[in-house]
Amino acid sequence: MNIRNIAIIAHVDHGKTTLVDKILHQANVFRANQDSGDLIMDSNDLERERGITIFSKNASVEYKGTKINVIDTPGHADFGGEVERVLKMADGVILLVDAFEGPMPQTRFVLQKALQLNLKPIVVINKVDKANCRPDEVHDAVFELFFNLDATEEQLNFPTFYGSGKNGWFNNTLEQSEDISPLMDGILEYVPEPSTPEGNLQMQITSLDYSSFLGRIAVGKVARASIEEGQWTTLMQTDGTSKKQKIRELYIFEALGKRKVTKVFAGDICAVVGIEDFNIGDTIADAENPEALPVISVDEPTMNMLFGINNSPFYGKDGKFVTSRHLRDRLMKETEKNLALRVTDSENADSFMVYGRGILHLGVLIETMRREGYELTVGQPQVIVKLVDGKKCEPYETLVVDVPQDFASKVIDLVTRRKGEMLIMETKGEMQHLEFEIPSRGLIGLRTQMLTATAGEAVMAHRFNDYKPWKGAIPGRNNGVLIAKEAGTTTGYSLDKLQDRGSFFVDPGEEVYKGMIIGETNKPGDLVVNPNEGKKLTNMRASGTDGAANIAPKILMTLEECMEYIQHDECIEVTPNFIRMRKTILDEEERKRSAKGMKAEA
Repeated sequence: MNIRNIAIIAHVDHGKTTLVDKILHQANVFRANQDSGDLIMDSNDLERERGITIFSKNASVEYKGTKINVIDTPGHADFGGEVERVLKMADGVILLVDAFEGPMPQTRFVLQKALQLNLKPIVVINKVDKANCRPDEVHDAVFELFFNLDATEEQLNFPTFYGSGKNGWFNNTLEQSEDISPLMDGILEYVPEPSTPEGNLQMQITSLDYSSFLGRIAVGKVARASIEEGQWTTLMQTDGTSKKQKIRELYIFEALGKRKVTKVFAGDICAVVGIEDFNIGDTIADAENPEALPVISVDEPTMNMLFGINNSPFYGKDGKFVTSRHLRDRLMKETEKNLALRVTDSENADSFMVYGRGILHLGVLIETMRREGYELTVGQPQVIVKLVDGKKCEPYETLVVDVPQDFASKVIDLVTRRKGEMLIMETKGEMQHLEFEIPSRGLIGLRTQMLTATAGEAVMAHRFNDYKPWKGAIPGRNNGVLIAKEAGTTTGYSLDKLQDRGSFFVDPGEEVYKGMIIGETNKPGDLVVNPNEGKKLTNMRASGTDGAANIAPKILMTLEECMEYIQHDECIEVTPNFIRMRKTILDEEERKRSAKGMKAEA
């Protein structure tokens, strides 16, 4: 059977998963009366809640007698590791670009990876039904991007399709067609068939699947020869070791599921059961004459966080897994499939250093763990500093902000205060397009401030650029925090009296403990307060109306907002039902002693 392997790559929110939906419908994967919903490939709970793709996934459709393997990829720069490894399975890429926004930072990043692997690109300009879209200008911008990334003559001669994924049409001109068949025909015409060189079996494992019945399943593209059920093979690992293993079962992708087969030929993507102790990047090779494929290289992480066991007075009340052994096993399991993640032991036996691509990357890991029943504490995110030629260097990122013209000055002011430098300022319709170079440290906590300053209108995206010399101190949070003096239950009477001191993260009737952060003060400097004081009722005093009715509702913060909010001496306690911020050292006197000691050292 003819095969085409294609990956869909684009910046976040440019319509990758919606395009996959349309391809599945075009190939009649569902019955006419079957309700399939939308964003079919985003099957994970977290993906559906956040409306983003986190894990890359495969589906396959049959169109005009040709099997098309489609790979949906994430669009956030934080999940770049997912994209880098799955591009190895593809022979062509569909590069989706928004007809208004044009090429964005992540478009550049994924396109560069695809061009380096010599994949055949098809450009699709999506959302041409939007008001003030500019498909012709965007087409020129995409060509310029290809040229800047040193594309070959053949790659520069890319075919372009226009359309609207939401309305279900794509055509090679701006005229609306009935469906997406022009694009499907384009895939058959422009994407090359997988090359099948002569030689013995070679298959690189590019992703991992898990089944409670079959255990760990290796997924990858058969690069050479064919693979059969019951065949003896050699698993060649990235560290140079190799061992003989037998293939128990083989599956190929069909529609949204898998189908069991006895043999898979070169060029097709398959799932292999029966291989033990493998990692992503390993090669399944011939039993007699094994040859390994080059290892998948993934960009380095740029940020780290300290993960530790939950050692607050409330530990073990909520979660099932609370010991350091549980935490260590879970983090090590995550590194098997999450290529951009690294975990190392710290000086303390109860905590681990976790390195990732950014706050969202680490935040999704913490959120997944808490849903599985883990309790943990996480410290402030820190950037990874390197010594380059004897100089202290830190990671820099390219930051792109699209904002209405009235707010442009506020954005520039915010970014320059955080040591960012403006590179480009252009007008796109009614929006101002700004590009900056900024240290990664400056991005921590920037999103919340940016959305507040621009009334929620700013659209920002960033991408790791390079390591450059350290820029000096960057101003952090201006205000101090309110800290609970002792354990107990907060009362409306007490919170009402404290309202002029700041705003709260707790409501009356919540359990707190000593050292927990319960609010933000109006001024710099931390305050230790007692939120648990009850109203004294005696015969002399009337019970009166309670002040609780006038208390402002508490400020709700997401996990990522908490990660951006805390300072170096604070941490977040994460349990299945609660996210609390606290001081790392709970006792006030000990905190003061520690601060004095740090000053003396400095």
